[in-house]
Parts: sequence; C-alpha cells; structure tokens
Amino acid sequence: MDQIQIGKFIAELRTEKGLTQDQLGELLFVTNKTISRWETGKYLPPVDALMKMSELFSVSINEILSGKRLNNEEYIISAEENLKTVISESGFSLKEKYEYFQKKWLKEHIAMMVLMALAIVLFIVLGIVLNSSVIGYISVILLVIFHAVRNNMMMAYIENNVYGPTDKYRI
Repeated sequence: MDQIQIGKFIAELRTEKGLTQDQLGELLFVTNKTISRWETGKYLPPVDALMKMSELFSVSINEILSGKRLNNEEYIISAEENLKTVISESGFSLKEKYEYFQKKWLKEHIAMMVLMALAIVLFIVLGIVLNSSVIGYISVILLVIFHAVRNNMMMAYIENNVYGPTDKYRI
C-alpha cells in the first residue's frame, strides 16, 4: 500500500464530491488537519473512516487502500495484496500479546502474591521458632500449592485475553 497514492485518491474523491477538507472532516467526525494528513499520506485513515468514505464516495475500501478505482481483475489482485499488508502490519504477535497480558495480570494481582508470600514466610518463621519440621513441610507444600494456583489463574487469564473466551462454543 502506497500511503501517498492513497492520500491522493482520497483528495480526488473528496474534490469529485465537491467537498472541502472541513466538510469531509465534519462528515467523518475528524478535523480538517486530519483529512490533510490522510491526503498527504502522512497517516492512514482508521477502519471506521475507511468504511464511511467507502459509502460516501461509492468506492470499495479495497479501492481506497489501492489508491485508485479498480476493474474486476485488478480488484482481486489488489484485495489479496492489501489483505496481506494489513495482516502483516497489524497489531501484536501472539508472543507480544502473551507477554503484555502476563505483565498486566501480575500488576493486577501483586497484592495477592505478596499476601501468599507473607503467609509462607510466616509459616517458615513459625516452624523455626517452634522448632517444628512439620510446619516446615507444610510451608513447602503451601509454596507449591500457591505457585500452582497462581500459575493456573494467570494462564487462564492470559489465554482468555489472547485467544478469547474458551467457552464460546459451549452449548
């Protein structure tokens, strides 16, 4: 996708419709400066603006992203190329999403993890003070259980946010 060509095409469509940048901006709920940035190729319009422009100018989103009107053969070729470009340049990779939601979960649950750690430390200290190996064993078991619970809760949260709800296909 050539942003400058896309911008020129948007300007062409706007002028064909007899609209100023201000008028188009009002229709799309953006400023004339935003329209100018699109038309000079500095930025691409967001999806909602592309959809509104497609309807307003009676052209496909594919034609806007191609920067020209397309015949049937060009349309198919261009659609595939535009789709590949959008997919390759869009959003986060799975690894980035995973890391983001892992950090987010850890930030949101730091208090719970601190309380779990304090409980385990308290058991360890209690075992030392009372000279009881049973309490020491219990603290190790609690450590393993707390870690497993924390890890399972975090993984469920991450998977739900990265891949979507796991129960969406249940009847």
